[in-house]
Amino acid sequence: MEKTVALTSLGCDKNRVDSEVMLGLLAKDGFRLVAEEAEAETLEIALNDLPKTLQGIEEIEYLIINDGSRDNTVEVARRWGVHHVVSFKQNKGLAKGFMAGLDGCLRNGADIIVNTDADNQYCAEDIQKLIQPILDGRADMVIGARPIDQTAHFSLLKKKLQHFGSWVVRRASNTDIPDAPSGFRAFSRDAAMRINVVNDYTYTLETIVQAGREKMAVTSVPVRTNAELRPSRLFNSIWGYVKKSMLTILRAYMMYKPLKTFTYFAVPPIVAGLMIGFRFLFFIARGRSGGHVQSLILACTLIIIGFLTFMIGLVADVIAANRKLLQDIQYHARRAEYDAVYRQIQKEKADSQAGTKENNC
Repeated sequence: MEKTVALTSLGCDKNRVDSEVMLGLLAKDGFRLVAEEAEAETLEIALNDLPKTLQGIEEIEYLIINDGSRDNTVEVARRWGVHHVVSFKQNKGLAKGFMAGLDGCLRNGADIIVNTDADNQYCAEDIQKLIQPILDGRADMVIGARPIDQTAHFSLLKKKLQHFGSWVVRRASNTDIPDAPSGFRAFSRDAAMRINVVNDYTYTLETIVQAGREKMAVTSVPVRTNAELRPSRLFNSIWGYVKKSMLTILRAYMMYKPLKTFTYFAVPPIVAGLMIGFRFLFFIARGRSGGHVQSLILACTLIIIGFLTFMIGLVADVIAANRKLLQDIQYHARRAEYDAVYRQIQKEKADSQAGTKENNC
């Protein structure tokens, strides 16, 4: 039997500072959930749907990230039986909450971390299906693919944008994930220790790009969704979401493929400069160079801009190589730290149980 942690995420809204809670399920398996103001009832619905046992899982624990909440969501979760709570004094947003959830799960010895939403968007019965590729040793990261075209509360525009965004992520990450924005996902312990999220907006897109470019074993499984309990609070408008998502994808791609990215940026001005330069040479050959000096200046300027852009790409590529070395060091440091912390926790539990037995005697 394997010990895992499931981490579930319930509707985090980074723009609201008054009430957010991320709820993580440690499933020796684990889950992470995020709940917002006046959402205690929704939270309880999501918790009640979560599985108490899973095939191949020895123990399930639950973890909450309290992202600056001022309501009674934590109390509701404690009464329900959530094992662990990580609290922020003020709202830090979905991405930082996600990383805090991973950290909390890993410190408590999670072997598998499952992430779902507190608005009960995803069918909890599919968690077994979600973790199975990890249990079988076929994947390190599994993403639940929603039936987007069959989801009634998604507008036609949202469905098209979801498909387009997933296509862009597939191109950027070199994966075949059909539903990139899905928050219903599972991570192995090893994959969770390698994950880094640097943007403040969302973890869903950047983690796929990182996993794909770092050659992690990533796959997806079809999952079901439940009826909508409340509108999404992650973004105020669809176009605001699209803009932030595109910037997140571009930034993540530039981190892992900087030379290729800056080469794309460098080619257009160099090509334009060369075309204008050849045009100037053509006029010289015809003896009509007078009055075309401006073209020569423009051609030189464009070629210099392109060349400098390419040089920036070379520098960024060297920095990316150093980043890979630092990530490897970070992974080994995390592994040593989390293993030591977990052993200490287990030792304290064993000492406590031994003391209790002595007192009973």
